[in-house]
Amino acid sequence: MSEPFPLVGRELSVSYGGRRVLERLSVDIHAGAWTSVVGPNGSGKSTLLRALGGLLDLEHGSVWLHGRPVQAWPRSDRARRIAWLAQSSAPADLTVAECVALGRFAHTGWLGALRSRDEAAIARAMAATGAQGWAGRRITTLSGGERQRVHLARVLAAEASVLLLDEPTTHLDPPHQEDIGRLMREQAHGCGVTIVSAIHDLSLALMADRLLVMSEDGLVGHGTPHDAVNGDWLSRAFGKPIKIIGTAGGYAWQPQIGSKPSSGDPATERRPATERRASYRAASR
Repeated sequence: MSEPFPLVGRELSVSYGGRRVLERLSVDIHAGAWTSVVGPNGSGKSTLLRALGGLLDLEHGSVWLHGRPVQAWPRSDRARRIAWLAQSSAPADLTVAECVALGRFAHTGWLGALRSRDEAAIARAMAATGAQGWAGRRITTLSGGERQRVHLARVLAAEASVLLLDEPTTHLDPPHQEDIGRLMREQAHGCGVTIVSAIHDLSLALMADRLLVMSEDGLVGHGTPHDAVNGDWLSRAFGKPIKIIGTAGGYAWQPQIGSKPSSGDPATERRPATERRASYRAASR
């Protein structure tokens, strides 16, 4: 039986420029599940992913990967178990095939030749992301969405047991965003991969197995989409009403673009947005 929590964060605290971004945050990441991290800009989504990957120094707290402190893993061993996709990756003068092959570095080393199993992993990753048709093209000739799919293929090629994906659908049009959502679900359910992804699109995030909802005040909740909808976590996180509707496949966000909702109190409506958000959060608790 596999461990229930391959990735665990305990009492995580991180600051940037004197501003506390994470404050004593603890989280257990479920095995073989896709967890989406959502919340407003500045709530610490990217910081949490970097902390869980052992990619930054913590002021306080610890991260455990497969029951062992993440920093205690030798770098090569850690890289074979946990793969990271940054929010943006600079173009490089490589072909698509060469870029995706970088995902096998943890298995081959700098000077190691690609073996048949490496070539097979690269081919699977390129097929999964629809990048196989561009194998010989230079990264610099691709669109932003195409580059993002190639970098995702690079991460998949590592065949790590844990994937940390920071905005994996950046630059993608809606149909391809849906494809990536389906791919993440297939990787989790079909391959047993543990995935944590920061995602801005709420409807896409609600396709995940679990939601980790953050606000400027810290962690709002961590559970299933059903838990998040019933607890109105998204409204609390964003400091304004977020309407979620039920669909045949689960839930979807319904933007409210009509007349501005009124509190009925003109004095309240004249207050700065930050004060209104704080007031809404207090009323929701």
